[in-house]
Amino acid sequence: MSIYQHFRPEEHDFIDQVIEWKEAVSHQYAPKLTDFLDPREQDIIKSIIGHDDDVKLDFSGGALDAECKRAFLYPEYYIPSLEDFQLKGYQLSYPEKFVQIEHRQVLGSLLGLGLKRNKFGDIYFHEKEVQLALSAEVSAFVELQFQAVGKVKVSLQEIPLSDLIAPKTQWDEVSTTASSLRLDVLVAAIYNISRQKAQLFIGAKKVKVNWKTVESTSFECAKGDILSLRGFGRSKIVTIDGKTKKDKWRIIAGKQK
Repeated sequence: MSIYQHFRPEEHDFIDQVIEWKEAVSHQYAPKLTDFLDPREQDIIKSIIGHDDDVKLDFSGGALDAECKRAFLYPEYYIPSLEDFQLKGYQLSYPEKFVQIEHRQVLGSLLGLGLKRNKFGDIYFHEKEVQLALSAEVSAFVELQFQAVGKVKVSLQEIPLSDLIAPKTQWDEVSTTASSLRLDVLVAAIYNISRQKAQLFIGAKKVKVNWKTVESTSFECAKGDILSLRGFGRSKIVTIDGKTKKDKWRIIAGKQK
């Protein structure tokens, strides 16, 4: 039985990479640290490493309940510590009494430095306080170069990882029906918009499934998928409960509070 049959075609390249990591740790008998992984990638790596006796697996994103985390694969003899994850925590200083900045602006400014998304972790907002986690290997560069968010001057102060606080994710469950499991149909049903509008959002790259932008309106969704629509928030498909008498899928979805 092929491992690939349990995953979507677009996930196969990542699966190949995980298998390479696993084999390298097993053959070289040395640990491997990954970049930041989104929760779907974490699930994939967990399912592939599984209960392997030779290769063990731990995750850390700095904060307790972090969403994006680095994975650390290691041989059974090795005892991992927090230092192995090579993480640094930061607080953003800016004139908060006079201006307001948003998550997407901080994210865009970090990417604008030429950073890849997998080199930094979650960005947390606690009212006007902004925190983030960085890979240690890019931290000196970011400290030096990250000087503005839009037109707002900013600076970074390193803080202990224990000071990073991830907000708890809460979901409101809603029940809906949909004529199919296509992405455009489900976005329309869950966010209570027209299918035409959903298609426009998808075409404009404003919709993500499992943290990846999806541009195909006919993309087939499944139980457990996390959807996000820019400006409308995040949702997840909790259950797909078969069909109604009118041949529509019964769906329980969670909408992030």
